[in-house]
Amino acid sequence: MISRRHFIGSGAAVAAGSIATSKSSSIANASHAEPNRPVVISTWKHGLAANDAAWKVLSAGGRALDAVETGVRVTESDPSVSSVGIGGWPDASGVVTLDACIMDEKGDCGSVAAIEDIENPISVARMVMEKTPHVMLVGKGAQLFAVENGMQKKNLLTENAKAEYEKWKSSHPDAIKSRTINIENHDTIGMLAIDSNGNLSGACTTSGMAWKLPGRVGDSPIIGAGLYVDNEVGAATATGVGEAVIRAVGSFLVVELMRQGNSPEDACRLATQRVIDKTPDWKQIQVGFIAIDKQGRTGGFCIQPGFDYAVYDEAGGNRMFDGKSHVAK
Repeated sequence: MISRRHFIGSGAAVAAGSIATSKSSSIANASHAEPNRPVVISTWKHGLAANDAAWKVLSAGGRALDAVETGVRVTESDPSVSSVGIGGWPDASGVVTLDACIMDEKGDCGSVAAIEDIENPISVARMVMEKTPHVMLVGKGAQLFAVENGMQKKNLLTENAKAEYEKWKSSHPDAIKSRTINIENHDTIGMLAIDSNGNLSGACTTSGMAWKLPGRVGDSPIIGAGLYVDNEVGAATATGVGEAVIRAVGSFLVVELMRQGNSPEDACRLATQRVIDKTPDWKQIQVGFIAIDKQGRTGGFCIQPGFDYAVYDEAGGNRMFDGKSHVAK
């Protein structure tokens, strides 16, 4: 199978090179600090179990790409998580559709959107990256590709998710209503890692907004929005209302802010402010970012209180952090 790297145009390479020349002196100075490696960071409390799996790969000297895929697969396969993988809450028609993307240290990436009946879309995204010249496959085409490459079809609608759907449907017969911040819709898992060799990778996977209109896709499978990795600078991923993240090209923005010399936390804060500036109803939504830089420093920031994330490194082990927020508690 032809690798997608053979299809990268020279124009993209020139553009990437011109952006790289704008690296600030503060990034260069930071490179002299002793790096913290390996490190893995992921969104929300379910990131703890995902981090455990990723750390087994990293602590054995494994590649960051393998670590993030292994880590988020744990969450995808946990039926108690209502916003990722099996057990995810369905769309307005009662169908569970999943989105995921993955990106490695070389800038290669793969993505699937609106895929049905496949428990681990992150692995399909990786196969898109490694086995095709494409970045994204969607819907039936993504499912067919997964099955042709050895993935098994599985009913993703659990009894609990079905019961929640029936409850919602009975009280919302005509329209999708507003939702409670930090509840039912914002628990995408995004994971970023730097390995012992100093290489970065990231993964992002979700069942999307609960009760969404059929066919809706958020930021999670979109490179630059839900996830972005630049091995010279750092990586970022997003959670929350995907439409707002897409409009700001949020994860790419976080990485570019780190390129300008901002710490991971400050880059997430500034990107969050950009989302607020571009979103008139920002008080009614949640968006959060996490980031890691080339030195293994991590950080996060969000709009509303209630966002947390998990970090695992050798010094501190696996632990949770409360994300700082624009709106005070």
